[in-house]
Amino acid sequence: MKTKFLMPIMLTLAISGCGCMHKASDCLDGYLNRTVSKGKILFGHQDDLLYGHTWKADLGEKLFEQSDVKSVCGSFPAVLGLDLGGLELAKPSDVDSSDNIDSNNFSLMRRAAVRHYERGGVVTLSWHPRNPLTGGDAWDVSSGKVVASVLPGGEKHELMMEWLSNLADWIASLKDKDGKPVPVIFRPWHEHSGSWFWWGENLCTRDQYVSLWKMTHDYMVKERKLGGRILWAYSPGSGLDREHYLERYPGDAYVDILGFDCYQGNQDGSAYVDEMKRSLDVVSALGKEKGKIIAVTETGYQGIPDPDWWTGSLYPAIRDYPVAYVLVWRNACDRPVHFFAPYPGTVSEADFKIFAAKDRIGLLK
Repeated sequence: MKTKFLMPIMLTLAISGCGCMHKASDCLDGYLNRTVSKGKILFGHQDDLLYGHTWKADLGEKLFEQSDVKSVCGSFPAVLGLDLGGLELAKPSDVDSSDNIDSNNFSLMRRAAVRHYERGGVVTLSWHPRNPLTGGDAWDVSSGKVVASVLPGGEKHELMMEWLSNLADWIASLKDKDGKPVPVIFRPWHEHSGSWFWWGENLCTRDQYVSLWKMTHDYMVKERKLGGRILWAYSPGSGLDREHYLERYPGDAYVDILGFDCYQGNQDGSAYVDEMKRSLDVVSALGKEKGKIIAVTETGYQGIPDPDWWTGSLYPAIRDYPVAYVLVWRNACDRPVHFFAPYPGTVSEADFKIFAAKDRIGLLK
């Protein structure tokens, strides 16, 4: 299947149907590297096919044909983000009837991932697991002993391995219509340089975090044999210098993509651009040194009140760097101002069309 991007010169890269004899993840790795070599940045949106700001996907004939991004510019995002939070709690027999933390059905998510891949798109997976020690959610930071508890010898180690088994089963179930594996980017234990998740910087030691990452990786790759279909993305928060960025880096053998998460909050657009560039200076230098893909793994401006944000802030921040993809967060259908991509009627709609038509930005037709 050929991928067509919204560009004056159409880029005909594709993961699915690429004819590559390598493993699926090798094809995805090659696809992203070729995208960068052609000077393109893939645009992504979290949960794009599952709901938008005013709608949710139904099981009718329009399933996976709706998209807030497409409704504005006529094209789907090239990257689809999905979150596996909640999958850890589902019994294997009940996964298809279970929902994630954003009320997305896991069976529907599987179908969305496969459909996006078959269109030629990239799928990236994050995970906000519940707190295995306290029973709270991923944001429960009431204990600094959680990471220690899930490592080998800890009281919750067996539970964590059951959770990882659920994730491995779901990822292994991603297959195209010919039964071939769908490659994914997996981005676990993200934003660890902050302390708002139970695996955050102030909640565990450096060695504990690295052990958590390696345990997760080795189970998926060595025990479950999923190394051929997963690229691993490392993504702390933004604004870190080289030393801080690498402080909890698990090692080159455990990471394929160097990323970071950066949102525009109360600061103005110029401050956001400066923070993005500082982060991109660090990851682009490390990417060149280590031979790694770089990406902006999460970004956005909630509610997008700036009518020129896409061409005035985001694009100036990324255009001069070899970024493989940039992913903005979700458009919640149950929260009035919780949206990070445009939809018809938003003040940044016209500006997004200009952004999407730029030579460097890639979307799927």
